[in-house]
Amino acid sequence: MQKDNKRVIYWLLTGCFLIFIMVVVGGITRLTDSGLSISNYKLITGTIPPLNDTEWQEAFELYKQYPEYQKLNYHFELEDFKQIYFWEWLHRVIGRLIGLVFFVPFLYFLLTKQLTKSTVKKSLALMALGAFQGFLGWYMVKSGLVDKPDVSHFRLAAHLITAFFTFAATLWVALDLIYPERKPIQFPKFRKLIIISFIILTVQIIYGAFVAGLKAGLLHNHWPMMNEGKFIHHTVYIFEPFYKNLIENPSGIQFIHRTLAYLVVATIIWLWVEAKKINLSQLQKKSISALVVIVFIQFALGVFTIIYQVPLWLGVAHQIGAFFLLSAMTFALHRFSK
Repeated sequence: MQKDNKRVIYWLLTGCFLIFIMVVVGGITRLTDSGLSISNYKLITGTIPPLNDTEWQEAFELYKQYPEYQKLNYHFELEDFKQIYFWEWLHRVIGRLIGLVFFVPFLYFLLTKQLTKSTVKKSLALMALGAFQGFLGWYMVKSGLVDKPDVSHFRLAAHLITAFFTFAATLWVALDLIYPERKPIQFPKFRKLIIISFIILTVQIIYGAFVAGLKAGLLHNHWPMMNEGKFIHHTVYIFEPFYKNLIENPSGIQFIHRTLAYLVVATIIWLWVEAKKINLSQLQKKSISALVVIVFIQFALGVFTIIYQVPLWLGVAHQIGAFFLLSAMTFALHRFSK
């Protein structure tokens, strides 16, 4: 049987789709403050939600033992708890499903010798990355069960960016099989520009997670200026020492996220301008054009998300936009690589 065949490609793309769904549900979980509703982790039995009143009451009593209930949601009734429980439960179940979708077909393809050695190594790396992502999810939740009823924004960022990288890596492996031809890099300088853009976008996504983790999107809900008609509000730099404004101050983090948005747009426009100067294939041209379209949509979503104080649908749409932008960037980089 042919190695690295279409079924292998479909398997990898299915994994990409499920990671996308997980990121969307994770965004909803975060925006609805549902992430701390399940304070324990049971790999097998945790897949089944409470099925009767007794089990629901037990789950609710467990939730009452932790800071989120005691300090924020002490007014919750059982029905309120059920709503936030659903999103965290769904998020965890999708994570388990992704694990099965990666491992079981991988085992089948391996035993039936449908994978090349290179794809076997890459698949093992993807599964290791996925397992690490699951660990980071537990590590993140754990940070919100001690004193403060909020998860660490650093751990949230690590959890989110690992999910994005897992998706990008899975997509890259699939693209390797979709486009098996290997040609020398034709435009090395242009490829370096894409890599620079990719790095800036990665930093922007990390700061987006910081904004979410610190609820910084609820501050300074004006654009293009911040509050009081100022481009840089005085609260942006009030923390001491100064570096804490870059990583802990909600106002400072929102300002950086705003500023990086301009930089992401500028670098992608730069790519588009430089692409006009070289002789690209149609697919390469389309990959750059797609970046331009998506980055402007994403920028607009970011502006409206701030102006309207992060309504659920806009917050989720903004996260989806970041996902599509990273996907387009990954595809473009692949098309300019070997």
